[in-house]
Amino acid sequence: MPSLNGKADVIFEDDDLPYEEEIIRNPYSVKCWMRYIEFKQNGPKSTLNMIYERALKELPGSYKLWYNYLRERRKQVKGKCITEPVYEEINNCHERALVFMHKMPRIWLDYCQFLVSQCKITKSRRAFDRALRALPVTQHPRIWPLYLRFVRNLPLPETAIRVYRRYLKLSPENSEEYIDYLRSVGRLDEAAVRLAAVVNDESFVSKEGKSNYQLWHELCDLISQNPDKVTSLNVGAIIRGGLTRFTDQLGKLWCSLADYYIRSGHFEKARDVYEEAILTVVTVRDFTQVFDSYAQFEESMIAAKMETTAEMGQDEDDDIDLELRLARFEQLIARRPLLLNSVLLRQNPHNVHEWHKRVKLYEGNPRQIINTYTEAVQTVDPMKATGKPHSLWVSFSKFYEENEQLDDARTIFEKATKVNYKQVDDLAAVWCEYGEMELRHENYEQALRILRKATAIPSKKAEYFDASEPVQNRVYKSLKVWSMLADLEESLGTFQSTKAVYDRIIDLRIATPQIIINYAMFLEEHNYFEESFKAYERGIALFRWPNVYDIWNTYLTKFIDRYGGKKLERARDLFEQALDGCPAKFAKTIYLLYAKLEEEYGLARHAMAVYERATQAVETEERHHMFNIYIKRAAEIYGVTYTRAIYQKAIEVLPDEHARDMCLRFADMESKLGEIDRARAIYSYCSQICDPRVTAHFWQTWKEFEIRHGNEDTIREMLRIKRSVQATYNTQVNFMSSQMLKATTSSTGTVSDLAPGQMGIDDMKMLEQKAQQLAAEAEQDKPKPKEKILFVRSDTSRSELAELSKQANPDEIDIDDDDEDEDDDQGPEEVQLEQKSVPTAVFGGLKED
Repeated sequence: MPSLNGKADVIFEDDDLPYEEEIIRNPYSVKCWMRYIEFKQNGPKSTLNMIYERALKELPGSYKLWYNYLRERRKQVKGKCITEPVYEEINNCHERALVFMHKMPRIWLDYCQFLVSQCKITKSRRAFDRALRALPVTQHPRIWPLYLRFVRNLPLPETAIRVYRRYLKLSPENSEEYIDYLRSVGRLDEAAVRLAAVVNDESFVSKEGKSNYQLWHELCDLISQNPDKVTSLNVGAIIRGGLTRFTDQLGKLWCSLADYYIRSGHFEKARDVYEEAILTVVTVRDFTQVFDSYAQFEESMIAAKMETTAEMGQDEDDDIDLELRLARFEQLIARRPLLLNSVLLRQNPHNVHEWHKRVKLYEGNPRQIINTYTEAVQTVDPMKATGKPHSLWVSFSKFYEENEQLDDARTIFEKATKVNYKQVDDLAAVWCEYGEMELRHENYEQALRILRKATAIPSKKAEYFDASEPVQNRVYKSLKVWSMLADLEESLGTFQSTKAVYDRIIDLRIATPQIIINYAMFLEEHNYFEESFKAYERGIALFRWPNVYDIWNTYLTKFIDRYGGKKLERARDLFEQALDGCPAKFAKTIYLLYAKLEEEYGLARHAMAVYERATQAVETEERHHMFNIYIKRAAEIYGVTYTRAIYQKAIEVLPDEHARDMCLRFADMESKLGEIDRARAIYSYCSQICDPRVTAHFWQTWKEFEIRHGNEDTIREMLRIKRSVQATYNTQVNFMSSQMLKATTSSTGTVSDLAPGQMGIDDMKMLEQKAQQLAAEAEQDKPKPKEKILFVRSDTSRSELAELSKQANPDEIDIDDDDEDEDDDQGPEEVQLEQKSVPTAVFGGLKED
């Protein structure tokens, strides 16, 4: 076959004829060409390339043909040396393709990547630039990543810098990437300029999620650690600008500024920066950072000087510069507490406690102490103060007093009394301290004058808690000042002046119960007894229960001690007045005092009436104790027989627990008096509130009583009553429910936590089983009619009784009630009837159950 284009001969095979004929018929069909190319894919590469060339000659605008053709050509040279001329042929193919495909970014990307792989730097750069010029701006983000990756790998950074500058005009949000690159290649000056621009741009949003403060801190670190490389920026102005913007992170910024001067070799400037920092920071954290950095700087300066001195062979003792540095470092360490205190005071200049600490730090330096106190009282606003602002004035005055400058101390106190404090107590404390200072120096008249001046009624009266009025108009109602004045008048003044002070306190209605008692005792000490009683009554008129309790108690005691039985009716009236409206909590003491009065000076029946009233007036918890006192006093005055009605009343009104104790004591008294039937009736009555499973002591006591004083019938009756009571408690619904719940709770621990409507099926089954079990136990406790056991009628029982009679008195028997099987032939109903037939007529008015 003839040659094609005069370059090479193409030999067609028989299999190619159908494709050739199809191409001849449809020379502009991409599908026909692609089918032909696909058929020849595994053939010789030259033939395949020739078919691509023929196709592109017919269809030069086909992106599919160009893309596949270029990819095929690049694949053919893969792994070959880049110096071979075939690479240039492929480059020419790409150039020919770009004549038609200059708007296709994929072609540009492949071409640029191919050039980069050939290490053709200039040609690659120009290809990238051509691509950016040819493609629309919306397609540029596809080119820039490859372009930037290419320039970052170049040996000289100048090309990359120029490319990045162009790139940032399109995408300024990627400035951080450029800054990182500049720092990596050592172009710190431009990196700092770019970073400063980013920090100043308020609309900039970091792609790495960094805040503006973090970027600012990076800038400070960059310029402070590289002072010799960053020349385009004013480092001091930048960092100080950050100090005004980020007031909550001043420590790091101050340290960065000082570090800049240190690295620049300006050590004195660095020291000035540290001094300025520790005098301006307002948080302990910032102060700690700056101070630690400052101390480390001084240590490094000393260490460097010592090394220099050692290298030069000089004597360290003769080096004045070294001694100066050591002295500066020691002074810095010594100043730390004072500097820290200054930081806290800058945080809150109204912190009274910190001002006191500052004074202690200046201990031994009187001039500084005076200056500190002066500054403190001028700075602290009493309305905003944390702590007690008056303590500064008091401590200031005491400082002058300790140095024997009383006139100056008085001047301080006079100024302190004119300060508008927030609380009246502050001004009152100043007046009291003023008076105490005069007392310490034995100026008694001066102390009295000061306190009288403090309590003088102002021209404009005000209520004590009226915050709208200054404290100087309200201090006349301060009980603290009046109490001190009363003590001074009582010790130094006259009787009339002291009495006038107490009367004035009461008239102002600021007295406390203790003031009333003190006033009355003062009058009593001067033998003004009636006046003292009037003072008590004035106090009683001022206060209500329970505050008036102490006044009443003292008043009644003093009145009885004074008059005894001479003014009995008046004393009775006082007691009745005290008991009128008296709470039950405080009634016991007054009733006992009243009863004691009646016992010693009045009538015994009146005393008994008082005791009886007391048993009803006191708290429920104290009634039992009150009844015990009542019974004891009644027995001592009238005899034990008089106490029967008291016992009966106590048993009726007291709770079961205390009523049970009263019954035992009552029965014991009757048995000692020989009233056996009365005692037995009491035991029978008390048994109705004594569950045998709970109150075993009661039943044991009754059993012992029957052994000493009973017979066969009484013991049998006691056992019947015991079983009846136990059966009664077993059949009570509430008791059974509580027992079942208790048993179920102890086994499962869950039923008690549920309401009755919330119990589960398993819980109900368990309750039913427990109920059946309890019913079975109750059934077993019933006497069995078929197994009749005659009580003490068999020979065995009589022999046991005879044996017991040998161990006790002839008239006493001992039968163990634990033998529940020894029952009579009566059923449960007969037992209940026998229980109700217990003789109770001898028990007086006790109820019959």
